[in-house]
Amino acid sequence: MKITVVGAGNVGATAAQRIAEKELANEVVLVDVVDGIPQGKGLDMWESAPVERFDSKLIGTTTYEATEGSDVVVITAGLARKPGMSRDDLLYKNAEIVGSVTENIAKYSPKAIIIVVSNPLDAMTYVAFNKSGFPKERVMGMAGVLDSARFRSFIAEELKVSTRDVNAMVLGGHGDDMVPLPRFSTVAGIPITELMDKETIDRLVDRTRKGGIEIVNYLKTGSAYYAPSASAVEMVESIVKDQKRILPCAVLLDGQYGINNLFVGVPVKLGKAGIEQVLELKLSAAELAELKLSAEHVKENCDKLA
Repeated sequence: MKITVVGAGNVGATAAQRIAEKELANEVVLVDVVDGIPQGKGLDMWESAPVERFDSKLIGTTTYEATEGSDVVVITAGLARKPGMSRDDLLYKNAEIVGSVTENIAKYSPKAIIIVVSNPLDAMTYVAFNKSGFPKERVMGMAGVLDSARFRSFIAEELKVSTRDVNAMVLGGHGDDMVPLPRFSTVAGIPITELMDKETIDRLVDRTRKGGIEIVNYLKTGSAYYAPSASAVEMVESIVKDQKRILPCAVLLDGQYGINNLFVGVPVKLGKAGIEQVLELKLSAAELAELKLSAEHVKENCDKLA
């Protein structure tokens, strides 16, 4: 198994480290355009192997030849948000970066599964899909896992319970109009609608939607990377181990939920073939309306890139 992470910034480097420490691949390749950064970080991680007790070999490079034959490629390359910026502000520059990266991936690893992490997530996944020419089952975006993790952490904090007992579902685009679903969010199987009042749930939903910018405002010169990298690696692990996890991911819909030809976050089954099944939840009219509104925002971004 060979896994490539493109982008040696905070998200990419942390993802590569997690992949190596979990030994999800024999070889982990870290790529970045800034000479010295991927090589140095890759070597530093490799030197931690005797302490952390892993044998996944880490390689840092500025070229794509070393990525040849990768089974999974995680794209984190692109500009990060700063205070006052929305994810959409990154649209044009990151589309150029992700497009170039994807062309190289398709050239050297034509059988790879691509996981996009770059923002604005849904539009960048659409760029990767178009540039790669890969089937829709092998191109997806990481957003729903992260957004759901944030929702889960806030629920656990509010109720003072273990995060391990909390499950949550967040659908839609990775932006301010994402769709957290309290009705499908539980603590040890108990719906949170039975454990909290509507005002509390609405507050947690709002915080989930603003989870990214809350961290950006604290950091001031960067954006989140611990939770995003962990979320991407959870998807990688489900694929390489053929776990068939049900995870919310940005995937190309062709009629599900009444949405066509857009990458939108919905629950899917992830296995060795990539996206093995798209699950359609029985949403209420209000929930479906929110999802379609979120999808319309994704469409607006994609249309700007047409």
